[in-house]
Amino acid sequence: MKDVFAKLATDFLSTIVFLTLYLVSGNVVLATCVAIAGAVAQVIYSRAKRQPLSFMTYASLALVIVLGSATLLTSDPRFVLAKPAIAHFAIGAIMLKRGWMLRYMPPIVAETIPEYVTIAGYAWAALMFALGLGTIAVALTGDMKLWAIYVSVVAIGAKVAAFAVQYVAFRMLVTNRIRAARA
Repeated sequence: MKDVFAKLATDFLSTIVFLTLYLVSGNVVLATCVAIAGAVAQVIYSRAKRQPLSFMTYASLALVIVLGSATLLTSDPRFVLAKPAIAHFAIGAIMLKRGWMLRYMPPIVAETIPEYVTIAGYAWAALMFALGLGTIAVALTGDMKLWAIYVSVVAIGAKVAAFAVQYVAFRMLVTNRIRAARA
């Protein structure tokens, strides 16, 4: 679990740096420049250490550079704030593939209730799209504190709640299906 949080912190480091610097200094140019430089430095460091870099790493770097450049050109932080929305949309699009969740389920779940797992996969895609739209809506307000709360509390909280509901529902569905088969 510690590795997951470390990976997430690494993936969102440029966003965290941007938000922290902007909230402390109020200087969008400084915060954006440091965030872009940090993202580039992360990739250079990983390449120097010969760590494998995924497509998502390069896509994230491209987004930081493009959205950061738009922020610098317009002095408008909302471009950088839109980055998590793009990630949500991309993940949501991937989740539209029928049955994508089956490979992540324990065998008993995948074998007992595959149709519900498929439905849950589409529900996760819908959640990602909704969170992406919410991120854009909040970013358009330009309120950094509201955006920080949305991204760190609402978006994460919605995913944790969805996971908990899914866990309980799958557990009940599997139990009921097994009991019905025995009867």
